[in-house]
Amino acid sequence: MDETAGGRDPAAVSKFVESFAAQLAGAGMQRMAARIFAALLASDEGVLTSAELGERLQVSPAAVSGGVRYLAEQYMVTREREPGSRRERYRVSGNQWYEALANRDSVLRRWEVSLREGVDSLGADTPAGRRMAETLAFFEFTEVELAAMMERWRVYREREFGQG
Repeated sequence: MDETAGGRDPAAVSKFVESFAAQLAGAGMQRMAARIFAALLASDEGVLTSAELGERLQVSPAAVSGGVRYLAEQYMVTREREPGSRRERYRVSGNQWYEALANRDSVLRRWEVSLREGVDSLGADTPAGRRMAETLAFFEFTEVELAAMMERWRVYREREFGQG
C-alpha cells in the first residue's frame, strides 16, 4: 500500500504511529506490540505483512514476531495467510477493542472462581476474607456491566457504521 495515498504525509503518519504507540505503552501494552498495533491501525487495509511492518517501523523480523504474538494473544490482531503465498499477514479490524474486551470477560469469570475459593478458605468474617469478598463483588459487578455495555456498543455500531 502506498502511504502517500490520499495526499498523506508519511512523516505525519509515522509521528501518529509513534505517538499513539507511546500512549498504549504508557497504559501497559508492550512497546513493540503497541508500535505494530498503531501501524496496522494506520494502514488503509488494516493488513500488513511482517516485512511491511519491519520496514515501516525499522525493526527486525524477530521484533515483529514477538509483538504480533502478544497482540494475537490479546485478541487485538489476527494472523492470516497471504493469498497465493506461504507468508503471513496480520490484520486489525475496526472491532478489535470489542474482541479484546469480550475475551477479557472469560478472564474475569476465572478470577471470580478463584476469589470465591479464596473467600471460602480465608473465612468470610476475617479481614482478608472480607477484602477478598469485596474484590469478588467488584468483578461480578464489572462482568454484568461489561455485558450490558457490549450490547449497547453492538447497537451503536450497527446504527453508526452499519456493522453488526
